[in-house]
Amino acid sequence: MATIIIAPEYGYTVAAAIASTILVTYLGVRVGSYRKIANVPYPFLYADAADCKDDHQKYIFNCYQRVHQNTLEGFASYLIMLMFAGIQYPVASAALGSIWCIGRILYSIGYTTGDPKKRQLGAFGHIGEIGLLVLTGKIAYDLIMSSA
Repeated sequence: MATIIIAPEYGYTVAAAIASTILVTYLGVRVGSYRKIANVPYPFLYADAADCKDDHQKYIFNCYQRVHQNTLEGFASYLIMLMFAGIQYPVASAALGSIWCIGRILYSIGYTTGDPKKRQLGAFGHIGEIGLLVLTGKIAYDLIMSSA
């Protein structure tokens, strides 16, 4: 049986989780603000392609919405890996979580220029995700091997 000991440095991991949650919330607020500017009514998630051709604000709204949706698509798995990996590797996990956050910020800035190719500014954020996946996988492996 494994015993979980939470080191004081786990606070860094928790801080990275809080920062990530604030970021996702901020992206959602930006979508709501731009929804009003672009005049895209609820319950529509996106403006349709025809409207975007006629109104550049609607196109930009779709960019804001896509950034938020794309971030949410991977947020649960990112957060789970961050919290699990942080139990054994709190400082490394917090650093990888910070890389993910900074990458998401730059992804957002690039995407919302209206040129989706500029989202690549934040592509390095995947290093954070991959690193957390490796650390979480190592923890799983170590636990399995310790029971063998």
